[in-house]
Amino acid sequence: MSLDVRYPLNLPANAPPLRVLIVEDDPMMQLGLEQSLMAHPQLEIVGQAEDGYLGVQAALQLKPDLVVMDIGLPRLDGIAATQQIKAALPATHVVMLTSHQTETEIIAALSSGADAYCIKGASVERLLSAIAAAVDGAAYLDPQIARRVIDNLKPPSPTTNNANLSGRELEVLKLMVDGLSNPEIAEKLYLSPNTIKTHVRGIMNKLAVDDRVQAAVVALRSGLV
Repeated sequence: MSLDVRYPLNLPANAPPLRVLIVEDDPMMQLGLEQSLMAHPQLEIVGQAEDGYLGVQAALQLKPDLVVMDIGLPRLDGIAATQQIKAALPATHVVMLTSHQTETEIIAALSSGADAYCIKGASVERLLSAIAAAVDGAAYLDPQIARRVIDNLKPPSPTTNNANLSGRELEVLKLMVDGLSNPEIAEKLYLSPNTIKTHVRGIMNKLAVDDRVQAAVVALRSGLV
């Protein structure tokens, strides 16, 4: 990776560098990111982590301005790690940098609170564009996947069975999309964990999906939440 240090992030001239945490399990990718981003005068690498669990711990300790996050991480994936970081540090921006390009992963990543989604192998300038957009408060999608996301977010056909959800199931589904676990949903709705587990199973059956992430994707695509 090479980087033109003149490439701007549109920060004020007297602004301190953005403090960046890199969460990446591939040592070569981690090294390349560190060297490339360190070459930019408006960025400061304050830490690195090789799995999602350590990434969350590092974020809570370092309180970075920005996290560059992989998705396919050991122990705790990047989507779950992003949810935890955003819940604790809402002002911290998260840029997903990953080779994962499936519809489910893209939507789940953005639903987790990620501010930008950039594909591995893209130019460093494109990554900087993603960082700049995130810092400016704008969502950024890599051009390679933007069209796919737009297409997949089109409203479903009238024959879909999404409307079969009960009022309680819709409440549970919304909290699932917000990233809450079953015990957290139970506490919020004053129900038992077993009752929530039953609702989640019913939701997945009615939406014809296999897991919670897919349920979240269907919910977002259909406008249920």
